[in-house]
Amino acid sequence: MKNVKHVSYLQLDNDVQIHEEKDLIILPITKAFDTYDWVRGFYCKKPENGYFIWVKKSVDKPIITNILMCSMYVVQNTNNLVVVEKNVEAKLQSVCAARKKYLYGKHSGETKIVAKENAMIEINNFHSWGKYDTVESSMELILKENAQVSYNNKCHEVPMQMNIRNSNYLDKKASLNFVTTVLAERGKVDMYDDTYLNGKDANGISRVRMISRYKSQINAYSNMIGNEAGIGHLDCMGLLLSDSGSIVAEPKLVNRNKDASLTHEASVGKISEDILNYLRSRGLTEDQAIDLVVTGFLGEEEEIVIDGSNIQSKQYM
Repeated sequence: MKNVKHVSYLQLDNDVQIHEEKDLIILPITKAFDTYDWVRGFYCKKPENGYFIWVKKSVDKPIITNILMCSMYVVQNTNNLVVVEKNVEAKLQSVCAARKKYLYGKHSGETKIVAKENAMIEINNFHSWGKYDTVESSMELILKENAQVSYNNKCHEVPMQMNIRNSNYLDKKASLNFVTTVLAERGKVDMYDDTYLNGKDANGISRVRMISRYKSQINAYSNMIGNEAGIGHLDCMGLLLSDSGSIVAEPKLVNRNKDASLTHEASVGKISEDILNYLRSRGLTEDQAIDLVVTGFLGEEEEIVIDGSNIQSKQYM
């Protein structure tokens, strides 16, 4: 395995390479489990594979992890733990992907991320899979008092079957902006997103953007649970581009505190004919116009501008 620059943790199939970084402790999760008593508190049994990242001081550049499937019929089972200490700022970038489209692989990943008091974390997670892969991904985000986390989770190459489960726990004055975008041209995607406002003045926002093309199925179930006097919002939007595809969006609010404020909005529809007609009149083919709208809807580039006006996602439909 050749050395890969700028990647802190690289896993090809089940072979691991770690690049040591200043102000970071990066270990295989098995070694961290044996080394630190407190790490064992996160697990019921010793994990088999995955990474442990302990961020003790603020870092200027992103901490990058790559977990890749490279071989036919490979099975990956990863358990990852990231801990960011008090008053520390960090950027995390992770890639979980198949290097080829026809590997028939199986990936199972469980990740826990702990943001301690006053920590600030920006996280970008990218998924890209082959046509016949199966993927199960789960994550726990634990935000201590006054922690701030911005999380972007993107999957624009979905496998045959994908199950995503995210659980977010917010303590006092913690703030979370959680965004998931999925572009599916095939396969089935089931997404479960639970955000718990467990501390006073916690603030949680969860946004889901879904596009179903051809014969894909996307099911998104989002829950915002107000256990303390915080503010929570769910925003679920989908574009359905084919009669053979489907999208289910189910936002749910559970309020257990009279001083909590929870809101949601959801919409699933088609691309506006006015938008398509205008883009075609500017010289784009219908496919090019659809691709441009899809790009804007998923937030990959600047919002579409028509006659000097910004076209927001809601106006696409």
